[in-house]
Amino acid sequence: MDNSSLELTAKTVEEAIELALLELGVDRDEVEVDVVSQGRSGILGLGSEPAKVRVSLIGEGGSQTGEDGSHVKAALDVVNNILDAIGVEATPTIRSQGGGDDPAVIDIEGEDAGLIIGRRGETLRAFQFVVNMIVGRQFEDAGSVVVDVEQYRERRQRQVRSMAQRAAEQASSSGQSVTMDPMNAADRRVVHMTLADDRSVMTESSGEGQDRRVTVSPTGERPASRPSSGSRGRGGGGGGAPRRPQVRDDRD
Repeated sequence: MDNSSLELTAKTVEEAIELALLELGVDRDEVEVDVVSQGRSGILGLGSEPAKVRVSLIGEGGSQTGEDGSHVKAALDVVNNILDAIGVEATPTIRSQGGGDDPAVIDIEGEDAGLIIGRRGETLRAFQFVVNMIVGRQFEDAGSVVVDVEQYRERRQRQVRSMAQRAAEQASSSGQSVTMDPMNAADRRVVHMTLADDRSVMTESSGEGQDRRVTVSPTGERPASRPSSGSRGRGGGGGGAPRRPQVRDDRD
């Protein structure tokens, strides 16, 4: 590994990042941080694993959004200021500078970081909206910045895909429609995309506002072998032409 990036382990993610910053001789807003492993404490010291991070310098050769990536550093400052203002003990880092169609990602870690998520991620979405609104006023052509909390968004997507597949199995085996709990637009979209290639069910969004939810209904067709709950739910069928997603009346 070259001298512009390194991997370090420590007892916690925060300690590993601080060690990396000391070794590189830079500040936190000058690096991109990828948390390889959160580590675990184990029981009575048994089975414990250190946290591991990969830290890379943000430079001219790195992937950057906008003209020079300065809006990402500005977003990091905004996140820091908001966390200080609301009294949350947590530390944001730049997980990715983005590039192309991929947005920049700022990840928040710390003892109080979970407070930023809120019910079904609603607080986190509001937090992200405010950050992008402030940064957008400073930079005309700034790309969007995703704000995450300890990779919550990825975990949530896996959870929603699993719930969608269970609902599809229940609907196709029972012959009865299954209405899922209310979800935000992002989660509903995950459900639709997860089941888009499942010939045995169709999905439909209904309801208004916070009560909007997805109903999974059987089509009477035999289901193809379903992917495991950890997959994206694509390509489940055999041969033949690609199937259009069976989604009705959806305003997501």
